[in-house]
Amino acid sequence: MGVADLFRPLTLPRGPDLKNRILLAPLTNWQSDDTDGTVSDADVHWLSRCAAGNFSMVMTCAANVHPDGKAFPGQMGIWSDAHLPGLRRVADTIRQHGGVSSVQIHHGGARVSPALIRGRTPVGPSTISSGVRGLTLTQVEETRDAFIAAAVRAQRSGFDGVEVHAAFGWLPMQFLSPAFNQRTDHYGGSFENRCRFLFEIIDGIRRTCRPDFQIGLRISMERYGVPLTEMREVAARALREAQIDYLDLAVWDYRKMAAEAPFEGQTLLSVFTDLPRPAGVRVGASGHVMTARQAAEVLDAGCDFVMLGKAAILDPDLPKKAEVDENYRAPGLPVTTEYLKSSGLSERFIEYMRTWEGFVLDG
Repeated sequence: MGVADLFRPLTLPRGPDLKNRILLAPLTNWQSDDTDGTVSDADVHWLSRCAAGNFSMVMTCAANVHPDGKAFPGQMGIWSDAHLPGLRRVADTIRQHGGVSSVQIHHGGARVSPALIRGRTPVGPSTISSGVRGLTLTQVEETRDAFIAAAVRAQRSGFDGVEVHAAFGWLPMQFLSPAFNQRTDHYGGSFENRCRFLFEIIDGIRRTCRPDFQIGLRISMERYGVPLTEMREVAARALREAQIDYLDLAVWDYRKMAAEAPFEGQTLLSVFTDLPRPAGVRVGASGHVMTARQAAEVLDAGCDFVMLGKAAILDPDLPKKAEVDENYRAPGLPVTTEYLKSSGLSERFIEYMRTWEGFVLDG
């Protein structure tokens, strides 16, 4: 496929069509109110900027579904109805620019720092160390229901859908992992049981929200204590059951090769894009895509769409520019604070980007 194929519309099984195949990845940015997670003016400005840049789907940063799920400073919240007014502002501005809107719903689980949750002990599937408190059965069900309630809040706020964040070792992935999940009830033990928490979230959202509400699922293609064969089966089940509308494959580089048997010698991406899609669930990926031609390569690798993160930070107008210049590439690193401000980043967002080695020239 060529760069022009990035600008063909994409139909999902449910909800509005995407005007092109370049989507904004969910990006940590530290911009929401650090006390209660309410949306800030900076959140609205940044997401509006990306929608105006012609990203077909604009997704928020990971929004935590429970106060104990907060994983980074200034994380957006969606655990309370008090968050609705700010969320509506975001959904409205994305819609005004012709974009499809989504909230990524998230819980940090055992990876949360006590400092972020007022000294409380982080929770996880099991008590795997003195610093993590295993959830009781009732608490597992309450946390599952918190994800579902968050999706309902997103719908009430005017969003077109949500993405369930089950990547990068956060709580849903912790339930998948035999290293984190040592439960002896029906949420632990066998692979089927370890999948139960995630799929009950997905099924609950589908059952509770309106029929055309879009559901995405983000999974990691490697690491975090889940064998590649099992992650592939998670993806296969999601594609087969088709309660989701798109699968978002997260990897640090879309060209990375698989290291686990029996997949050596093929790209991680191909391990998942080779799976059958009997119900038309769409599949996309992110991972160090910095040019228009690289984005087209992701489609060539069997994806229906590409999600941009770092490249979007460097140029939120990337889709507009790539449509008229097939050789377009995002600016090289490092970049200055002033440059990032001109791209729509707030001081807090820039502060976060300074934690990325080699990103901010004067940081």
